[in-house]
Amino acid sequence: MNAVQISRDVVLEPADNKRLANLCGQFDEHLRQIERRLGVEIASRGNRFRVTGRPGAAEVGGDVLLSLFEMTNNERLDPERVHMLLQESFMDDAEVVTDADVSEVANDDVVTIQTRRKLIRPRGANQTAYMRRIRDHDLAFGIGPAGTGKTYLAVASAVDALESEQVRRIVLVRPAVEAGERLGFLPGDLSQKVDPYLRPMYDALYDMIGAERVTQLIERNVIEVAPLAFMRGRSLNESVVILDEAQNTSIEQMKMFLTRIGFGSRAVVTGDITQIDLPSGQKSGLKNAADVLKDVKGVSFTYFTPKDVVRHELVQRIVEAYEKNERSG
Repeated sequence: MNAVQISRDVVLEPADNKRLANLCGQFDEHLRQIERRLGVEIASRGNRFRVTGRPGAAEVGGDVLLSLFEMTNNERLDPERVHMLLQESFMDDAEVVTDADVSEVANDDVVTIQTRRKLIRPRGANQTAYMRRIRDHDLAFGIGPAGTGKTYLAVASAVDALESEQVRRIVLVRPAVEAGERLGFLPGDLSQKVDPYLRPMYDALYDMIGAERVTQLIERNVIEVAPLAFMRGRSLNESVVILDEAQNTSIEQMKMFLTRIGFGSRAVVTGDITQIDLPSGQKSGLKNAADVLKDVKGVSFTYFTPKDVVRHELVQRIVEAYEKNERSG
């Protein structure tokens, strides 16, 4: 039996032809994008739109049209912007908000961060909970697939803590083991070998405070970017320390890193336990830490799902396909 279909009528005011063309996109590409994503049909005549589909989808489709039309007042829409709004709409759906603490999501204390170059705000309940947990805990874990904002929001929180003088340094750390490669087989000196592994965190910093400012802070050792092996024997005080790609740490490396946290410091650990590149048979330090530390006071865990992916919609479908294949296998 066919699912129940409803229609939602939306009238967009004022009836501005330029804004309506911006909303619809070239050859109505934005409307077709919404239709594919939500499984609805959109018919339009002038500034009047009708969205037809399953009850929940039709309601979301109408809300998306209203939100996008409001944006056309001061920005040029493109497929990426439409995708991001659709993604946020799904994140705000009550059926999707399953992994975040309901009491945190209901809190009106929305975390936003104003860096030198842009305003950063969480997209959906899980990212909101994650940013609060980073702010409120000495040790916060963000675990989930690529594209969910784990590293970017951690770097944003670190920049905010530095700029507001809550800490004196930012230390960005990655294990230099990925995709079966080892440092010794890569060309160049140590710095040139390590840089490619740390590039995502450099990119986040450039996006928030600019390349020139980042270079100055690195030269003054206010920002330090280093491979995990360099952490042994150190104690890091008054710092925000971020360990990225933590699924590629061994149990011993994870324990070593976590015991480097000094006075006045906070640590954020991010990783994707579905993309472990350690030698066969070696257990991930991230998976182990999630088991060992789950009940430790002062430690928080945020688990992201494919529904939280904020990159191109194809990335979400790819992640979901791999998860489905792993479950069936």
